[in-house]
Amino acid sequence: QVQLVESGGGLVQAGGSLRLSCVASGSTNRVNSMAWYRQAPGKQRELVATINREGSTNYADAVKGRFTISRDTAKNTVYLQMNSLKPEDTAVYYCNARRILTDYPYWGQGTQVTVSS
Repeated sequence: QVQLVESGGGLVQAGGSLRLSCVASGSTNRVNSMAWYRQAPGKQRELVATINREGSTNYADAVKGRFTISRDTAKNTVYLQMNSLKPEDTAVYYCNARRILTDYPYWGQGTQVTVSS
């Protein structure tokens, strides 16, 4: 089992920045890729950014150039630096980890990000 705990959400004005953190515990040696997803009210959960064990990253078009995902393997932590935030970035942000071989998904409890205009 892998447990994920997010932190760093909050209320920020448009144009501001936030950094989300996700600490993994448990069988972290079984984790392959990690990712951030988000879910806005009334919408489906969507992928924001991913990072694999080698450090390769991918981003949703909506956040490219504004968000940066990074990973500190020694601390079992993944970060999401969010700059130039927009009201449409308002959502609950979830940390996700994928198990090696099976690709089984683990989820955190989510952290609220609210961007005011």
